[in-house]
Amino acid sequence: MKYILKPLVTEKMNSITEKFPNRFGFVVRPEANKLEIKKEIEKLYNVTVVDVNTASYKGKTMSRYTRRGLTKGQKPAFKKVVVTLKEGDTIDFYSNI
Repeated sequence: MKYILKPLVTEKMNSITEKFPNRFGFVVRPEANKLEIKKEIEKLYNVTVVDVNTASYKGKTMSRYTRRGLTKGQKPAFKKVVVTLKEGDTIDFYSNI
C-alpha cells in the first residue's frame, strides 16, 4: 500500500455508502493522484473503479496549555477519496475482523 493509508469508516461515509452502494471512502497520501489511486484500489481489492473524487485537507494547528506553558503543534495534512465502483462490485472492510 503505497498511497492508501486507511479506509474511511465514518458516519457520513456510511450514509453515503447506504445511499449509493458502490461508493467507498479512503484516506490517501496528499501527493497521490487519481490514476495512482485507481490502480492501487483495483489491485488491492480486485474491483473495477469507474470514478475517483478527491478532496485535500490542510493540517490543523493545535495548541494546549501545559505546565511548561503553551505548546503548539500541527496535525498532518491528508487527502480524502471517494471511489465509485462498477455496478455489482463491492468492498467488505469488515471481512478480516
